[in-house]
Amino acid sequence: MKTAALDSVKPSQSTELKVVEADRTDPLSKCVQDALGFYLENMAGHQVSNLYELVIEEVERPLFETVLKHTNGNLSLAAKMLGLTRATLRKRLRGYGIARDR
Repeated sequence: MKTAALDSVKPSQSTELKVVEADRTDPLSKCVQDALGFYLENMAGHQVSNLYELVIEEVERPLFETVLKHTNGNLSLAAKMLGLTRATLRKRLRGYGIARDR
């Protein structure tokens, strides 16, 4: 898998990773590891901070969006699939600004 920091921002301002090529047979953990390795190698000596928050948001947001789409916006079913309470899921969706589609 190849990844790249967002082209539109300088490395010191980059807050997203972009997958430019992936082998769909790679496990998610390898994709994350490769993306993080590439990100850190390309920071060009700039200070890295809030890496944990960056990674959680990069994984959690599409996880919620995908599960909500799969459940047609059914929060109860989505929460059950995710192993969260509905209240926790609603709070996290609000935090990301994700609207549930019905």
